[in-house]
Amino acid sequence: MLKLNNHGYSPSVLHKIVAAAGQVKSHQLAAKVLGVVGEISISGRHVNRLTEEIGTELKEKRDRETEDYVHHRRVEPTQPAPQLVAVALDGGRVMTRESGQGTGVHGKQWKEDKVACLLTLEGQTFVEDPHPQPPRCFLDAPEVDKLVREIQAHHGPREENELPQLAELSLGQDKPSPTSTPSTSTDQATSDKKAWPPKRTKNARSCVATMQACAEFGKMVAAEAYRRNFQAAARGALLGDGSSWIWNLQEKWFRDLTPVVDFVHALTYLYVTATALASSVTERWQWYVTWMTLLWQGRVRQVIEDLEARLARLEPFMGPDKLPPTDPREALRRTLTYLKNNEPRMNYSDYRKQGLPVSSSMVESLIKEINYRVKGTEKFWDNPEGAEAILQIRAALLSDDDRLANRIASRPGSAFRRHTTREFTQAA
Repeated sequence: MLKLNNHGYSPSVLHKIVAAAGQVKSHQLAAKVLGVVGEISISGRHVNRLTEEIGTELKEKRDRETEDYVHHRRVEPTQPAPQLVAVALDGGRVMTRESGQGTGVHGKQWKEDKVACLLTLEGQTFVEDPHPQPPRCFLDAPEVDKLVREIQAHHGPREENELPQLAELSLGQDKPSPTSTPSTSTDQATSDKKAWPPKRTKNARSCVATMQACAEFGKMVAAEAYRRNFQAAARGALLGDGSSWIWNLQEKWFRDLTPVVDFVHALTYLYVTATALASSVTERWQWYVTWMTLLWQGRVRQVIEDLEARLARLEPFMGPDKLPPTDPREALRRTLTYLKNNEPRMNYSDYRKQGLPVSSSMVESLIKEINYRVKGTEKFWDNPEGAEAILQIRAALLSDDDRLANRIASRPGSAFRRHTTREFTQAA
């Protein structure tokens, strides 16, 4: 395998090469950027080799630290105990191909990458719910409709002539919903002044990404959380979209963190169900606001009972085939299954009293940032080495701890290892 110390690149130049490869869409584009901006003459193929090598080294370092953590060969964390932490887990999709098959694409398939976002936060606790009414963003009808379609691949109708109606519905949110009383503007303004949601601290984020299975991923995230001294935090949440594998990892590795279902994902189920049941845009919106408000206030049991009653009034399906997702019975079934499976993790009012976040938007955003580099038209990654390596580079660049720069500055065997990390970071 090609060894970087044979090339004689200084740490600062090597960092520029690998960082460019991790930031732009392709290795070829990185080579062009380096030539124009950095005055570094290098081929896209060479950028690829260097990036894969550094990414592999990051992977190997991650795996060693993970095994040390699992087998209790642990180095005491040097970071101070954080006040509040959040770990959010999710999965994405990467197009891969079989490696070692010559030119062209062989055995292409979508594979799931798993991503964790680990954050340190600061915020207070509350005697009463600091934000008892839903935020305005969840009462903006056109934006909610757009959000649901992005997350759920929603199949409900949305003709262009619905948009004015949706916008008009948003303007009338001071009107009470059928089963709850949304806040007045004064109440909402008072809630907005509360110190919730919690805020990110300086150097708050670190990232873990892998193509490996859930069991291995859980170990990696637990090791990273230990390195950051999350176990010493007074409070913390583990957030996810409701998938069972996330709660399995929480039970195994993060029992001290409060499990919280992402409110936005739960919201999308309610909106899809309202769309399937309603006979008009107005009715859809009224039901959605009613259910969403109850859910926001932690009254998920009332939502379940209402949906169960609606399902009981419908004719049972006796056909041989599956119901389409737009059928009211199927929409109700899916939503009830989701809510019942996750009901213990939907006490949103209590979570806000504890000063915890209730959305996994931080990992959703992180996956989009990772996808910017790893997904694209006719983009295939060798499975597993190429995909795993680029994920390590991207995760390092998206972490707030300069881990890519630190790794390159301290690589074993580097002719430039005498440079300190501080000197290298300043030079880069």
